[in-house]
Amino acid sequence: MKNNEIILIKIGEIALKGLNRRMFEDVLKKNIKRKLKKIGDFKIKYAQSTMYIVPKDEDADIEKAVEALKKVFGISAFAKAIEAKKDIDDINQKTVEYLKEELSGCKTFKVEAKRSDKSFMMKSPEICAVCGANILENFKNLAVDVHNPDVVVTVEIRDFGAYIRGSKIKGAGGLPVGTGGKSTILISGGIDSPVAAWMMAKRGVKLNAVHFASPPYTSQRALKKVVDLLEKIAPYTGAMKMYCVEFTRIQEKIQECCPEELFTIIMRRLMMTIAEKIAIKTESKALITGESLGQVASQTIDAMVCTDQAVSMPVFRPLIGMDKEEIVSISRQIDTFELSIQPYEDCCTVFTPKHPKLKPVLKYVKRAQEEVDWSELIDQAIDECEVIKIGYDKKQ
Repeated sequence: MKNNEIILIKIGEIALKGLNRRMFEDVLKKNIKRKLKKIGDFKIKYAQSTMYIVPKDEDADIEKAVEALKKVFGISAFAKAIEAKKDIDDINQKTVEYLKEELSGCKTFKVEAKRSDKSFMMKSPEICAVCGANILENFKNLAVDVHNPDVVVTVEIRDFGAYIRGSKIKGAGGLPVGTGGKSTILISGGIDSPVAAWMMAKRGVKLNAVHFASPPYTSQRALKKVVDLLEKIAPYTGAMKMYCVEFTRIQEKIQECCPEELFTIIMRRLMMTIAEKIAIKTESKALITGESLGQVASQTIDAMVCTDQAVSMPVFRPLIGMDKEEIVSISRQIDTFELSIQPYEDCCTVFTPKHPKLKPVLKYVKRAQEEVDWSELIDQAIDECEVIKIGYDKKQ
């Protein structure tokens, strides 16, 4: 920690929440506190649409805090800053000292001033002019560019102090995890479902996960890949539990008793039934999948209608209108892509029919499925499922 640095956080979308705003702020504060717990002792306070992260001692690592805050949903932007007296001479002196490294390494800058304390003797344009002249005097390498500067120096005059900061850091955006209820994601080892989980967490949804494995057709390496994918997104989504369901007996029964062209759609319906039962037990309100319209045979409108009819719970598909390139772009952003393309087995590819039905008709699908009493196999799969904790502290 240097120069008594603090972090100023802008809350973005939360500011529009009206009478519910306090609830969103409280959840965000709790999430930030949990995220920073391992990094050091920080005080968190909120005032005038800004959250202040203040180190309580010299062991609190500001740089590590910055990296952690990049993965907290609900933060639109943030910046390291220092506090100055509400005196223009002190502001000028601390601006030069604090931003020396940043200003020495660029060519252009501009000053922005925000004066919420109207009793301060200078108005915002005057603050900009005086601080800008001071910077030009001390940094001969710089020129003013009000349109596209390399660095924006911001001076904020607030009721309880003056703050100086340099460039903003982009936040994760969205809403704090926990404000959007709880849902269960059907997670595979592919590219799509981790992205779907991340996107729903960005809307404030707390997650559980259900994964279907088919040993011996799928291996322990394939299961570890899924756990590793969830560990990648857990810094964004928060801790979750993954329910690993052994699906082999059900898939073998599908192969034995159902028409081949309907293997995939019946398999998906049974997956949804199992996921819904787990979701109800864990107090989830909806299911989430990584489906994108038209991407594979089981993701046509007709197939998804048949799938949804297997459950009464809402099914969210955040990727439904996205193409593969858009999904891959997000997977790279959240660092899951390289893991996702590792060539391990996936239970969805076990017993894949040569010619799956692209436009299944619900009444024929239900008729074929009802030829077998699945209840015992479903209950057995749920009773025997393994629960794996993702992103929890070791003590939890």
